[in-house]
Order: sequence, then structure tokens, then C-alpha cells
Amino acid sequence: MNVFLIFVNDENFYRLLPEKRGGSKPEERRARVMGFPPLGIETLAPVLREHGHRVRMFDTCHPRMKEQDIAQALKEDPPDIIAISFLSTTTYPAAKSMARLLKSERPDVPIIVGGVFATMNADRILNDCPFIDCVGIGEGEELLPDYLDRMEDPASVAGLVWRDGERIVRNIARPLISDLDRFPYPDRTTLPIDYIESLPLDVPAVLSLEKFCTVQTSRGCPYSCIYCDIPALSRGKWRYRSPEHVLGEMQQLNDMGYRSIYLTDDHFLMKRTRINDICRGIIRRNLQFTWGCEGRVDSVVADQFDVMREANCNFLAFGVEAGTQKILDRLDKRQTLEQIEHAVSEAKRHGIERAHGFFLVGSPGETEEDILESFRFAARLKLDTFGCNRLCVYRGTPLWQEYIDRGILDDARDWDKWFKCSDIDPSILPSETVNRARQKGYVLLFAHRVLRRPIETWRLLRTLGRHMKTSDLLKLLASPFRKRALNRKPELPARMIDLGLSAPIRIENERPAQLCCIAGSDSYHAPTS
Repeated sequence: MNVFLIFVNDENFYRLLPEKRGGSKPEERRARVMGFPPLGIETLAPVLREHGHRVRMFDTCHPRMKEQDIAQALKEDPPDIIAISFLSTTTYPAAKSMARLLKSERPDVPIIVGGVFATMNADRILNDCPFIDCVGIGEGEELLPDYLDRMEDPASVAGLVWRDGERIVRNIARPLISDLDRFPYPDRTTLPIDYIESLPLDVPAVLSLEKFCTVQTSRGCPYSCIYCDIPALSRGKWRYRSPEHVLGEMQQLNDMGYRSIYLTDDHFLMKRTRINDICRGIIRRNLQFTWGCEGRVDSVVADQFDVMREANCNFLAFGVEAGTQKILDRLDKRQTLEQIEHAVSEAKRHGIERAHGFFLVGSPGETEEDILESFRFAARLKLDTFGCNRLCVYRGTPLWQEYIDRGILDDARDWDKWFKCSDIDPSILPSETVNRARQKGYVLLFAHRVLRRPIETWRLLRTLGRHMKTSDLLKLLASPFRKRALNRKPELPARMIDLGLSAPIRIENERPAQLCCIAGSDSYHAPTS
């Protein structure tokens, strides 16, 4: 069969490399893009070829791989099936538009979709979008070949949700893949795209304008933070590839000239012996790339930071989230401030070039003083870079279910939306207050960096300057203080729309910490944390 694999990229998370920085011209077939590669379809392509299928890949970050371009390819090289991959709520409208156009061109060609959002919302997508024929739940390496072999009998394909006339059918779940070593390495040569580090659009991971790619060495996470949908996707399990299989892929990438690699594992810092084996293998093979990864601060692998640095790890990102124990406990992080300080300190002591901290603001029960304390805590840590985002709620997370139970969200109507919690939750500070506190916090943080750590700050700016235009660097430094977020029109849950509300009703009662929200004909009182 001829299979089209299409990745619908989020336009907020990629950018064409400017010509002045070595980017391609608009008329050139090959593009240089600042962004992360579509590892999902790159992984599926060689698997399908092993099963005898012909594959064409598309990534909409390429200026000549937009809707109309793919529709033209549909006419020139008609596929037998179209598989569309997308990740999030924000890319669903673009994926739906893509499906609509391609189905209008070839109504006879089945369209299957997959990805995180599709997995969490399969039934609803099929009810919402008549142009999509079925949804693949979870991992696609076994599911998609199985579906291609049994297209005439979709009921026999485990993990498939499909449309039988007017009826939506959910087949039995497919077990998680136990042996991740048995699949070929991803196809990183077919797409006419050179991916480079995504700075300044995303986490400043490897800071390089050289050939860049991502690698996944493990899947899942056994923890249950209330804002994260990974445990639901991975069923609370962590699975991993063997060090030998990982090193084989890394050797291939090294020989292909890749010099910057980011490990996209949900939690790389999980198993001490495995980390050691991979790092010793990198050293033994004399692989030349630098790499970065992320993990939890409570992982008992601080003794591996030294060998990680020796193996060219130059970036380590920690999920810090908050600088008060109260909020860490509310988010069910199951980590302490002491563990955070220890992890960051050990990473820097062992020579990791850049330590990054992910922070959240606007959590349930968080006060303005709590937000400022998080920034003070960040200032005390030996972090090199920081990311401080407002808490969002996604379907499939424990926080989403909490909001359903509290009457804030209507699952049947709100499933395709995304929400910043401070825009909808009456127990959270208003978004204006959260943003104001965040801006104050950045001033505090930047002042501390410049005054207390001037040498480290200068070195970081010099490093950034080697890879960025001066104007982009200035924009990056100014971005925390811009007020664009204050002007963003929030997306509202169905209940608030029904009531004609633009913001949750926050009414102080006898207990100042407790707020209430009028929902329908009932009054809801937010629980204290």
C-alpha cells in the first residue's frame, strides 16, 4: 500500500531559520527549520516499509508541505491510506482542516489519526469530525500495520476506534509494547528538512545551529502529577530500550553528522545502571555530539552526573514546578525543596554546562506571595535557564477530572478546548494577578542573576549570542516582561459561556482563602488544599 504519513505541526513551535543564519531560500526544496522533528512519523515510516508498504512523509513546518501542497501530492501520487499525527489541543483544528481538505479530494481514501490528543479523545473526534474514519489509540508501531492488513475488518484491530455507520466502535485495548528494541531506527533522511535547535521558541536545550534531532530511549512515567497526562497514556508504566539498542542508533546519528541530540524521554533519569551503560558507550565509541535530557529531581542518579558530563551531556532540565512545599504537595509532585536543591547543585558540581528549571504558576491554592517565593527559590538555585508558565489543564489529567467533579468543566462540551487554570478556576488567582506576580518575579530573578552571579550570566549571554541574532536575543530577554499574555482572550468552559461570564466569579466569604463559583443553579465552594 501507498501510505501518506502527515505530521501537523504547531505553528507556535517552529520557525524557518533566517537566511542570514544559514537558512534556505523560499524557493528551495530543502528547508532549515528551528524546531523539533516529527519523531512519531519518522518512527512509523521504517516499520511500515518492513511490512512491505510504500511511505511518503510530510511535516507541515516545511513551507511546501502545507494543506494545498499535500492535496496536490494526493492527485499526483494517490495513497491508499492517509495517517495524520498531531499532538495537542491547539493543533486539532489544523488537523481537522487537513482531514477535511484531503477527504474532499479523495473521499475513497480512509483517514486515520493518532497522537496524544487523538488517543485521549478518540470517540469525541469521530463524533466531531466526519472526515476522519478512525483513530489509533496509543502506540502505532503495531497498530498501524495491523490496521493496514485488516482494513476490511476494522473490528479485529485492537486499539482502534472507528465509525460503523452512525455508530462509534471502540475495540479492545492494545497492550503496551514490551520490547522496544525490535523496531528499526527512525527514518531521518526522507524529509527534505534540516532541523536545528528550537531556540528561542522552546527550551534552550542543546544551543547549536548544527544538525539536530531527537531520540526517545524510554516511554512513560510512573508518577501521577495532577497536571500531566503522561501517566494516563503510559498506564503508569515506564518502559525502556536496552543500552545496546540506544547506542546503535546514536552511532548511526553520529556517522550521519548529527552533533546535537535531545532525549525526549518523559523521564530519562530513572535507572542508574542504564544511564551508566549508555554514557560509557558514548565515551567508548567516541561519539561527537552533545546532548540534553530531562527528569525528576528525586531520581537517585546524582552519582551519574559525572559520567553524563564526560559523555557530552551539556543540558539537564528538571521539573521543579514550584518553590513552596505547599504547592508541590497540591500538584502531587512527591518531591521536596531539599531534593530540588540537591539535584541542581549536584548537576552543576559535576560540570553539567546548563541546568534548566521548569516552573508553573497559577496553581490551585497558590497566593501571590507563593508565586514570588517560587522566584526567590529559583534565584537561590544554581539554575542557568528558567521556564515559568501558567498552569494549564488537559483532558485525561487528574486535574481535569477534579474540575469535572467540581462543576467547572463539562467533559462532553469542553473536551476540545485548552484552558489556563487561572482563567476558569475560582480557587486560583485571576490571570491578571498571576501575570503581574510573574513579571515581578522575573525582575527579582534577573536582578539576582546579574548582581549575584554576573560571571555566569555573562557566559550564558555570550553562549546565546553565538547562536542567535542580537535582536532575537533582546526579544528573548524582554519576553517575560511583555504584556501580550494579559491581552490574550481566554478560552472559556461551556458552563461559563452558558452563564455569559468572561471570568470565574470570585466571591470572598468568611474564610478569605476560600472562593466560590456560581455554576448553573448551584453554588460551588472550592476546597482548601
